[in-house]
Amino acid sequence: MNILFIVPYVPSLIRVRPYQIIRALLTRGHQVTVLTLWTNAREQSEVEHLRQLGAEVHAVEMPVWRSLGQCLQALPGSDPLQAAYSWSPALIQPYLHRNGTPYDIVHVEHLRGARYGLAFKQQGRAPVVWDSVDCITHLFTQAATQSQDRLRRWRSQFELERTRGYESKLVTQFDRVLVTSPTDRDMLQKLGGSAAVPITVLANGVDLDYFQPAPTTVREPATLILSGKMSYHANISMAMYMARDILPRVWRQQPDVRLLIVGKDPTREILHLGQHPNITVTGTVDHLPPYIQRSTIAVAPITYSAGIQNKILESMACATPVITTPQALAGLKLRVGHDVLAANDAAAFAQQILDLLGNSEKQQQLGRNGRIYVETHHRWSQAGEQLEAIYAETIAANRRDATVGSPHAFLAAD
Repeated sequence: MNILFIVPYVPSLIRVRPYQIIRALLTRGHQVTVLTLWTNAREQSEVEHLRQLGAEVHAVEMPVWRSLGQCLQALPGSDPLQAAYSWSPALIQPYLHRNGTPYDIVHVEHLRGARYGLAFKQQGRAPVVWDSVDCITHLFTQAATQSQDRLRRWRSQFELERTRGYESKLVTQFDRVLVTSPTDRDMLQKLGGSAAVPITVLANGVDLDYFQPAPTTVREPATLILSGKMSYHANISMAMYMARDILPRVWRQQPDVRLLIVGKDPTREILHLGQHPNITVTGTVDHLPPYIQRSTIAVAPITYSAGIQNKILESMACATPVITTPQALAGLKLRVGHDVLAANDAAAFAQQILDLLGNSEKQQQLGRNGRIYVETHHRWSQAGEQLEAIYAETIAANRRDATVGSPHAFLAAD
């Protein structure tokens, strides 16, 4: 297939879902043209990496000041600010009316990218698949009440109704919608009602060659790791909850326990946690697996979430035992106590940590079971195969519509 793939941020090992999907499609022999936006030199280098994988890439600079200015202009309207944040007509203009071989399908990622998909859908030359990834309305509903930061709660409350109205329209506009978990599918289906188009769960995978056990690496004693992008509000709340509510309970019984907070773009409040002698905040690291492989336990006390938590799957792939919260397990087929441990509150979470630190046999058992689970259920090659079938179904349905005069008929190239 000839696939046009639009993503409003550069796919990379950090923005793992589009990166691995593109990689899987290329591996399966498809031609992929990627349209994306970059903001700094590091992202420019990631664009070059995509080209080395075999994708044709058209990348346009999108400075943060421009994104923020567009959000200010969008304030008087009713659409969420995220819908304006990544909008750049220059990204798609050369491709909207391009002569020559038409694309078989257009794939657009995230609410921030949906506007690009609407432009191609209006043109009507190829079916459009919107990968919403998560239901942002569901995420903001949780953040508006559960975020530990007052400003972030206010931002979520401000965006919530705008996002609810926008997503309820989006799920009726495309040929197919994708999400990462059944919970997000159900939430979007509810927003769209009977007018919603088919919504399919395409779960995240794990690069099992990159995230893998390291038998020769000695795990550092009493060392916990918490990973994720540390400018993302759900991860910030998770880290603050860990540091303020859980660790003090752990330290009362075992004061030598250390916490590594590993992830790019830590906020000021996350950096401040690093002033504690038992907490290390790394910021961006070149390679995440060695940090996971050296840690005793991976912790993910997620207070609210949407989609599938990559941080959990990546730690399990490294055979590092994971302790998390029940809400983080939505969309996963994990068996609590066998593949992973879970706790509902800070006291129970702290006790799980203490018990597991004192039980090396249980650590090894959870690590082995976690790796087996990820190998069985979360290979990116499986996601690529599933997506290929989704594309084929969508193209076939679009052509059937064309034969009966559907207003969304697939049109040949000029």
